[in-house]
Amino acid sequence: MPITPDNTAALYAGCEDYESRRVSAGGTGSMVYACWLDGVVSGSDVAEQVLRPLTDPVRFGRTKTPRETIDLLAAGGVYGPSMKQVDAMDDLVDAIGYGHCALVFTGTAFVFQVKTDQHRSVQEPTVEKSVKGGKDSFVEVLRVNTGLVRSRLHTPKLKLSQTTVGRKSCSMAAVMWLEGVADPETPREMLRRLEELDTDGVLMPDTLESGLVDAPKSPFPQLIHTERPDKFAQLLLEGRVGVIVEGIPVGFAAPAFFPEFFKTTEDASQHYLAASFIRLLRWASLVMTLLLPAFYVAVATYHPEMLPTKLLLSVIESKQSVPFSTAVEILGLLISFELLQEAGLRLPNPVGQTVSIIGALIVGQSAVEAKVVSPIAVIVVALAGIAGYTMPSQDMGAALRIARFLLVVAATLAGMFGIILGEVFLIWHLCSIQSFGRAYMTPLTGGRGGDSNGTFLRRAPWRDLYRDPVINGGDIRRRK
Repeated sequence: MPITPDNTAALYAGCEDYESRRVSAGGTGSMVYACWLDGVVSGSDVAEQVLRPLTDPVRFGRTKTPRETIDLLAAGGVYGPSMKQVDAMDDLVDAIGYGHCALVFTGTAFVFQVKTDQHRSVQEPTVEKSVKGGKDSFVEVLRVNTGLVRSRLHTPKLKLSQTTVGRKSCSMAAVMWLEGVADPETPREMLRRLEELDTDGVLMPDTLESGLVDAPKSPFPQLIHTERPDKFAQLLLEGRVGVIVEGIPVGFAAPAFFPEFFKTTEDASQHYLAASFIRLLRWASLVMTLLLPAFYVAVATYHPEMLPTKLLLSVIESKQSVPFSTAVEILGLLISFELLQEAGLRLPNPVGQTVSIIGALIVGQSAVEAKVVSPIAVIVVALAGIAGYTMPSQDMGAALRIARFLLVVAATLAGMFGIILGEVFLIWHLCSIQSFGRAYMTPLTGGRGGDSNGTFLRRAPWRDLYRDPVINGGDIRRRK
């Protein structure tokens, strides 16, 4: 469809927020068709930066034909901060929807960015709490988010490439990377996957993730996501490639490895010994939340001889009056734990906290006193749940809860042999995942990045001299 004023008006027929008017260039010259979307642009900016200079007789008073007006516009006759000439209707529609005022002629159009600044202000992170780091977080506006990143990385080597994703939403996505630090193949691959993302709209993070990752069927997260610009900038410094999408207040980075989901931004803000201790606790919590319920089911059902005598007698005594088997107890408590968590998330904060307290204290205590569940089963499930809350990534925590249920079922069917088979399958699944051509379990599977990743311990700053060569693009030294 060619660009004409009539075609543009026909496309937006029925859109009552579509504003248009015909103005005379210089007050006496050729007629110009101006159009924009109300609420998306700033009305005062449209009047001051586009319409006012367009109707100025000093500037446009001598233009008698559309061709003369076009030539003067191309030469900068309108002093909008950002002006671009487009010759395709798709580009014109994208510009209008993204907050531009368009001056439409037959066959071409000039678009001026006058996007409204009415949006949610930059606030303190709500999910990733900051103790010593930055107190700002991403918002839903792309340019604000890229500006937050550039305020931390001032180098011109910070490259940014944009593309449009979503057939109906036409959301703008920005791919950011540090030239020389990131592998040059990774941003090209990221842009290719974004352009091939075949969906109506990219309005939720999962829509983007499922189209970018190598194994979308796996519940384990394969993109590092953060709401903090300082963490996003740190990921770029490590050699990763970041993605920010209009309307999603979260930044994504790739490639992502399994150990990265057990690190936090605050690790770099603490003394390396304290950060190493906390990181080891997270790995111990991983083992506890994943294996403790299944191990208790296997030992209590199939291998009671593995327990010390006093502990075994205590377990037997606590279960004498309980009508359900150990497996049913654990599975029931795990499901109840998930229900309480879901209720606490969906209800308003005061009500959600009340429900959690009532469920954990009153209902749990009443169930024990009524001999419905044994006290030790409550302790096992509570310890596993608390250990799961130490995961920095909620997506990783959700994947581990799914694996925990499956391991309990395996322990119910085959005891310790079931747990071993379940763990073998889990490790095989994790080792089979690729993240932009790199092994998901790097550096646990070996390779060049094994010593530099700081998987279990944070290296001392004066010894952490090199970036991970697995994802690096050449500039491997991070400090002298």
